[in-house]
Amino acid sequence: MAEPFSFRQAERLRKVLARHKVQYLFIGKSGAIILGYPDTTQDTDIFVQKTRENCVALTKALKALGFQLTKTSVEEILRGKDFIQLRNGPFDLDLIFAPDGIESFEDAWRHHVTVKGYPVCHPDDIIRSKEKANRLRDRESLPRLKAFRDYWRQKR
Repeated sequence: MAEPFSFRQAERLRKVLARHKVQYLFIGKSGAIILGYPDTTQDTDIFVQKTRENCVALTKALKALGFQLTKTSVEEILRGKDFIQLRNGPFDLDLIFAPDGIESFEDAWRHHVTVKGYPVCHPDDIIRSKEKANRLRDRESLPRLKAFRDYWRQKR
């Protein structure tokens, strides 16, 4: 069983993705946690720019991190499949190429937040994505995420 999301794994991921020049943003609850949201999650979610060059760099970075990529998973990454769960590496990682509620990577990048070198989707995008996904667990966490976003805005 993989360990829950931690800053140690986020730092390792950030360093390897930077070394391979992968364009991405932390998103979901892991992104919110990097912003200071007081919660836990079992996996790391990243929103990846869907270009061929970026996807090739991502596969190299994932292999360097120790993910055991199958031929199928490599093909899915290279074509930018909307959502890919990787459970065969040092931690659980969700690759998101088309998050609900966000038009494009470029839109999210324009107003992303950088926290100590971590590129993170803006809290409004994280919330919008969870609203559009409309899963029970997301609906349950939305009031807390919105309260955190309001607190986060005041502290900036």
